[in-house]
Amino acid sequence: MIKSMTGFGSKAREIPAFGKISVELRSSNHKFLETVFHLPEGFLSLEDRIKKEIEARVKRGRITCVINIIGGKTSNVFINRPLLKNYILALKKIQGQFHIQDEASLDTLIHLPGVLSLAESAIPKEKIWPRLERLVNLALDDLVKMRSKEGQALYRYLKNRAGAIKSQLDTVKIRFKKVIKAKSAEINTDEERSSFLKNTDISEEVERLTFHLRNFIYKLSKDGSIGKELDFIAQEMQREANTMGAKSCDAFISTWVVQIKSQVEKIREQLQNIE
Repeated sequence: MIKSMTGFGSKAREIPAFGKISVELRSSNHKFLETVFHLPEGFLSLEDRIKKEIEARVKRGRITCVINIIGGKTSNVFINRPLLKNYILALKKIQGQFHIQDEASLDTLIHLPGVLSLAESAIPKEKIWPRLERLVNLALDDLVKMRSKEGQALYRYLKNRAGAIKSQLDTVKIRFKKVIKAKSAEINTDEERSSFLKNTDISEEVERLTFHLRNFIYKLSKDGSIGKELDFIAQEMQREANTMGAKSCDAFISTWVVQIKSQVEKIREQLQNIE
């Protein structure tokens, strides 16, 4: 069954020695699979592991992963003293060379690149991963469930639109046979009749559109990431409908073709939401 690319999932747990950790996953439309992370200080090295968990469950969409820690142990502050010393020496050299009287304040010094940072401990990171992995997958469960639920709604919508196209196409087939028979009878010569049929015969377009429509309905019920494939089929449906409209010699047929094109456009608009 098809899945929507939009969804949300979240889970939170109290983990001793770390505090309350929450994982939020938001997904939106995207041509490919893209993951964006907002992780706490010290968790950046876990990004690849989290990304693999997401990629195992989601095939398409823009996934934003936000992890927060509340009430945990504070990280150790690390001061790069050798680097700070080099900064001070360089600043004093500049003061002497250009006769600058102002002294660099402590606030200025600690904001220099690389001077002040939070130390990342490898031990806590390894200890927390099994529990964080579980938390990420629980959030993924919610995300996938929501995407599947929205996918079911999209499936019903797209199937209804495809059903409407089939009904309109059947009407066009019946009308076209009557129109061709009536107009051909009004033409006196075989040459004129041949020219008329060449410019107005939409039989091939109708058959190709019928084939694409059957293929679309068949693919619609398949599992996996099929959004791009469905959109390609819809493009072919749109192409055939455009040709039918250009060749139509009957006002009623032209009206129904416009309705078919409108249904295809609605389908293509919603296909942008499908994984």
